[in-house]
Amino acid sequence: MSENWNNRTKAVHGGVRRSQYGEMSEAIFLTQGFAYDSAEAAEARFIKTGDDEFIYARYGNPTVRMFEERIALLEGAEDAFATASGMAAVSGALTSMLKAGDHVVSARALFGSCLYILEEVLGRYGVEVTFVDGTDLDQWRDAIRPDTKAVFFESVSNPTLEVIDISAVAKLAHAVGALVLVDNVFATPVFSKAISQGADVVVYSATKHIDGQGRALGGVILGTREFIRKTVEPYMKHTGGSMSPFTAWIMLKGLETMSLRVKAQSQSAQTIAEALEGEAALERVLYPGLKGHPQHDLAQSQMGQGGTVISFELKGGQEAAFAFLNALEIVLISNNLGDSKSIVTHPATTTHQRLPADQKELLGITPGLIRFSVGIEDTEDLLADIRQALAAASAG
Repeated sequence: MSENWNNRTKAVHGGVRRSQYGEMSEAIFLTQGFAYDSAEAAEARFIKTGDDEFIYARYGNPTVRMFEERIALLEGAEDAFATASGMAAVSGALTSMLKAGDHVVSARALFGSCLYILEEVLGRYGVEVTFVDGTDLDQWRDAIRPDTKAVFFESVSNPTLEVIDISAVAKLAHAVGALVLVDNVFATPVFSKAISQGADVVVYSATKHIDGQGRALGGVILGTREFIRKTVEPYMKHTGGSMSPFTAWIMLKGLETMSLRVKAQSQSAQTIAEALEGEAALERVLYPGLKGHPQHDLAQSQMGQGGTVISFELKGGQEAAFAFLNALEIVLISNNLGDSKSIVTHPATTTHQRLPADQKELLGITPGLIRFSVGIEDTEDLLADIRQALAAASAG
């Protein structure tokens, strides 16, 4: 029955496991282990674990399972595995399925930690990775080989907000039997249609919009039941990247209000981006909801909205960018996104600091670039804060 509910209903009621007390809010099962009625029962559970049976919190937990089932319902996936962080989800999804000699094609525009996993970790263990411009289908076509095992990309890149055509890349990958892994954090589960568009595996940093209130780290890997339980689960339960029960409870509470928050944030982001176009202090404004964005039509067909994040480049480089950041009164300087509080980041010196200068230039991560994650504050207050900070930066 729950499969037929709309997503806002799924986000409140999906995957609930009530105890004998009939609690309204989901129970937090703060236990690392589970007792058995007999030695024979313990043996049987280790041979085959039932749908509502658990062995150890690193393998699974009732509260964590509620979160996994709920997010899987929202995403339209068969199953999910909740992880300790977003990067645990990215590294777990990739590392669990790859071995020495495998070939991966990845978009070049990625979050710095994702690049580290692909370049350093996978490379260290003999996985070959080819990087492409994710928006150029010809580069995908040329890079994908008959022996390619997987393709990986952010559906909307961090921080320059390039939108990658999931369906088109999936078609190229599936033609050679490669799996399509999509980091979908900027699209959010609210606007995501990634699995119906061809993604085999979707990962989220639940730290972002799912929690959405700056409380806890978390991540999730979504895909087919076979991939999650036969590939991901054995790897994650033995390497220890599972989500804690308390974090899962926080994420369940976050899911209840996620659609309301994210839709309001996206509407506010659209208004702010449109207002910032043509500002004298700015070189450019990047937002998929703007008609001038290179992938605007794709963003509308793929997500239906522009998302909650805007990037813009100040004239005057890093000096102007720092002056702008330091003049903000409402918007906070931090490196998270998807929070109910508005946040600004200077990617060149923080999230993407480790990239060589030539790679930053190639990706468009300039000294003047700001990533602005729009919160749920009043839109006019945010605009006024941005404008006074721009004025202060220009005056300085």
